[in-house]
Amino acid sequence: MLTVTPEAVAAFSVLNAKAVRTRAHQLYACALSDELRHFRIDLSRLDAAADLVLAVTREAYPSLQVPFHSRWRHFVRHGEDRWAALAATMPLQDNAARARAAFDLAVVSVLLDAGAGSHWQYRDATGELIGRSEGLGIASLDMFAAGAFSATPKDPFRADALSRLDNEVLYRGFQISESNPLIGFEGRADLLRRLGMTVAAKPEIFGTRDAPRPGGLFDHLVALAEDGRIEAATIFSELLRHLGPIWPSPLTLGGIPLGDCWRHPSVKATDVTNELVPLHKLSQWLAYSLIEPLQDFGLSVTAIDGLTGLAEYRNGGLFIDTGVLSFLDPAEQGREHDIASTLVVEWRALTVALLDEIAVRVRARLQMDADSLPLAKVLEGGTWAAGRWLAKQRRPDAAPPIRVVSDGTVL
Repeated sequence: MLTVTPEAVAAFSVLNAKAVRTRAHQLYACALSDELRHFRIDLSRLDAAADLVLAVTREAYPSLQVPFHSRWRHFVRHGEDRWAALAATMPLQDNAARARAAFDLAVVSVLLDAGAGSHWQYRDATGELIGRSEGLGIASLDMFAAGAFSATPKDPFRADALSRLDNEVLYRGFQISESNPLIGFEGRADLLRRLGMTVAAKPEIFGTRDAPRPGGLFDHLVALAEDGRIEAATIFSELLRHLGPIWPSPLTLGGIPLGDCWRHPSVKATDVTNELVPLHKLSQWLAYSLIEPLQDFGLSVTAIDGLTGLAEYRNGGLFIDTGVLSFLDPAEQGREHDIASTLVVEWRALTVALLDEIAVRVRARLQMDADSLPLAKVLEGGTWAAGRWLAKQRRPDAAPPIRVVSDGTVL
């Protein structure tokens, strides 16, 4: 019989979206009181940031029919939806089989996307060179279509061979060379192998008729739905609960790895989670990316704003480049910073809180509410694109304003 220890209970208390938001806003309150070590905040600049986000949104989506911020956007090039074209060729028996394939692709593709650096590019079948997240997305889609992750050559559209994935498969798939380096390559390969081993060890969660695979999570989530409805935060918490072992976590509680969770002395709690700041960027982006396959199957995904904004460098760069956030020590901007440093934790947590504030302002300008314009659409419209646009304007290589040492599994 499984014994649930107090430490395990405490671990699960930070493995959810509410904890991400609550603790990010703790640091935000510290910033408003000028109590942080690395950043000061200037709310007078937030309206200008919101205006930029709205302008970028209107340019990209003039009708304001904004989709969710998810991996599926990166499979569209010049108006062509390459995932839809691929899915149309799949000899799948039913909508559930297509949803499992979509889950397989989304999970693998999101985990492969933790920043590409400013030099790497992918040449697709049309000859176009595509960099950054879009390039990683198209490369992963092409690998999936070629059966790179499948144990069955006659059935390429699945991901059930991850535990024995050879580095060379990804090396070729990403077209890596000395002149085309991809940062964090080893970390991504190890992450996929851990994913494969974790999935294989949990057939009760990831099992399908043939073999355990990430797509089996689709059936698990369908079983959790009530009256055809499931909350977005439930998708996220199930991801954290069942995929937690894949993350190379520096922190554990009760033997449970906490993943993208870090320490900051200004975050207070009365238990063993004191100073812990959960952020879970890739897991939340994956949760956003699983909404559409569930909706396409016919489930209603509710309370989408139960998820938070993403603590990554485009959203975070928006706030530094607009002057909402500034360094207490300007010299810190020119240095490299470890992902676990208090500076990076502050920046990422403040990004989560400030995205909530931006969403309020953008909705007010459009006279829309959280149901018609959830945070997932503000991000897509939106904050991520505005952060990238500013980076291109301010730095020749469009790099983020803070250089973070990455192993390819967080940012």
